[in-house]
Amino acid sequence: MKTRSDADKLMKEHVSSDSLRKHMYSVEAIMKFYANKFGEDEDLFAITGLLHDMDYEKFPDKHPQVAITLLSDLGYDNRILQAIDFHAKHNPKDFPTLLDKTLWASDEISGFVTAVTLVRPNKKISEVEVSSVKKKMKDKAFAKAISRDDLILGAEVLGLSLDDHLTNVICAMQGISSDLGL
Repeated sequence: MKTRSDADKLMKEHVSSDSLRKHMYSVEAIMKFYANKFGEDEDLFAITGLLHDMDYEKFPDKHPQVAITLLSDLGYDNRILQAIDFHAKHNPKDFPTLLDKTLWASDEISGFVTAVTLVRPNKKISEVEVSSVKKKMKDKAFAKAISRDDLILGAEVLGLSLDDHLTNVICAMQGISSDLGL
């Protein structure tokens, strides 16, 4: 299997946007957290999170197919390709693997937690609490492009309460806060 270092180098070759890179690092951290929590392959989960949006900047209309083709040509694990493919679909209850479900459940929530962090006075994820995130979820005008139903469904497909899922996401992102500038 390709290494995390290989994946990071590849991501940096294809993504120049600092905010998109930070998003991908956030998803990687969340995926790694859940791999450990569920006793899964940490490298497989982390690499999947790190590469999931590698084509979005240059090919948003063809996302994630460009990434899947490139990763397949480079010999990446088919489980990674499947999870990246499935994360662009919105039927996570039917996803066949925990890897697929975890990527889907980690993607949008990482962006929402980042948005909540950025409106905090000090813009520090260390100051973000589950109650703050839930309060912002009730504000329809805040980060309105992110479906609240999808955030809730993400917790559900992982077999977690929303509070537990948010706690895990915040904890995972706090672990790389300096890399995220949060």
